[in-house]
Amino acid sequence: MRELKPWLELILKRPGRLVVGGFLILATLLSGIALLAVSGWFLTKTALVGLLLAAGVAATINLYVPGGAIRFFAVSRTVFRYLERVYNHDTVLRLLTDIRVNLFSRLSRATRVRRGELSGAQWLSRLTSDVDALDTLYLRLIAPTALAGLVTLLVVVLAAILFDVGTAILVGLLLVIALAVATVGVYLRTWQLAARQSDRQEELRTAVIEHIEGFSELTAAGRTGKHAAWLMRQAHQVTSEQAKTDTRVGWHLAGTHLLVNLSAVLALWAGFTLFQAGTLSGPVLVLLPIALLGLAEVYAMLPDAFGKLGATIASAARLNRDCREEERQAVNEKQELPPETALLADNIAVKHAGYAPLFTRFNLEIEDGKRIGILGHSGSGKSSLADVLAGLLPVAQGSLARRDCVYLTQKTVLFEDTLRANLLLGSPEASDTELWSMLEQMELAERFATEPDQLDTWLGSAGSRLSGGEARRVALARVLLNPAPLVILDEPFTGLDAETRSRIAKRMESLLEGKTVVSLAHGSDALPGTDRVIYLSG
Repeated sequence: MRELKPWLELILKRPGRLVVGGFLILATLLSGIALLAVSGWFLTKTALVGLLLAAGVAATINLYVPGGAIRFFAVSRTVFRYLERVYNHDTVLRLLTDIRVNLFSRLSRATRVRRGELSGAQWLSRLTSDVDALDTLYLRLIAPTALAGLVTLLVVVLAAILFDVGTAILVGLLLVIALAVATVGVYLRTWQLAARQSDRQEELRTAVIEHIEGFSELTAAGRTGKHAAWLMRQAHQVTSEQAKTDTRVGWHLAGTHLLVNLSAVLALWAGFTLFQAGTLSGPVLVLLPIALLGLAEVYAMLPDAFGKLGATIASAARLNRDCREEERQAVNEKQELPPETALLADNIAVKHAGYAPLFTRFNLEIEDGKRIGILGHSGSGKSSLADVLAGLLPVAQGSLARRDCVYLTQKTVLFEDTLRANLLLGSPEASDTELWSMLEQMELAERFATEPDQLDTWLGSAGSRLSGGEARRVALARVLLNPAPLVILDEPFTGLDAETRSRIAKRMESLLEGKTVVSLAHGSDALPGTDRVIYLSG
């Protein structure tokens, strides 16, 4: 259960909404139970009055009060159910927002190495199915369980008031056992199965995605049919375990209903004894048993929720493990830098976990407004050094201090969104005029001016609607829009021909005026203007 603790703490940060949502669920349940109880009382009262009148005995019945109560509870049940669905689903969406923001905040502080430990299919599973298992934790598990306990207590109190304390104790005992069977009993019987099934479902989803991604290679190797057959076997195993879990949940649900019905029979038997003694009227006699039968609706939602609790805990464990915050050396704040210094690397080592260091005893000091070029061949460690300077890779030893920076990575990263949305990541407050001006500098204005949607042109998955050079210039424009005083550029002109590269490099002189620039490339012709150049060997 400790795996759920950080997510429960996150959910409980909205106590007001949780209380209101719980009240709406409680009002819905009580309206339903009251509707059944009053209807049973009214039908019994009507039948008895009819029998007395048929026997020639004078009898009367008030049709208006119970009739009005029945209409009231029927309407209130419908209204509260509607309000509960609207309000609690809105709450769930807010909780989903909180969970995803928290999750992405963790991931943003993780190193590239950590994020690279899982495949794209596994991250997709984390961000979809694992998150989905947590976002309904309140609505599916917490609220129903708490309210089932509260409603049970209210019914036991009603039994003590209408009948006697002995009957209330016996009914309460049966209901407590029923509640335990529907919750703790289901969890103990299914948590291992559910957790194992959750892991296997993730493995199956990952395998299916990889099958689709590698379909061409499988076809070329003649392995499509065999791999598909293997997937079917895995799917059959998952469904078999699901059937086993569902069977256990079903038996516990049946046992819960049996205990609730036994409590109703017990209340009826005890009420009949009190009726014979003349201390209880016939209509009141049936009121409690019918109210107890109404508890079946309250308990019915619990076994399924607790049957999935093991899978929910497994999802939380995966998220806690793969998205945990790392203890990493923080980059010093800019006020700790020496005066007029933008970046200071003192005796740092660049190293990936599990591998030998790429650099040791690396020192670099850059004054404000200076432009440094770093050259090295493939494999010399340029990108790893850039990751360290930008704070994406922790310093293995030594210390690093720098001003706020913006970083153009070697890999061009565009999101499946509009051109405007991708550019505004660099400067959320930028106006359309500023965006068009930057596109003009990158020689992209004419390209998008001819598009029907212009700035709202959809770029496709990872910028698939653009050529490699166009995508690189969009990413470069996004970086240059950012007001950060330190700019780190790793291979800024990838995919550009020599003439285009030369023209854009000249324009960047004014765009980068007053900023400190660290640019990395294979050759000097791939660098913007620099004050000095550092050569990496190795």
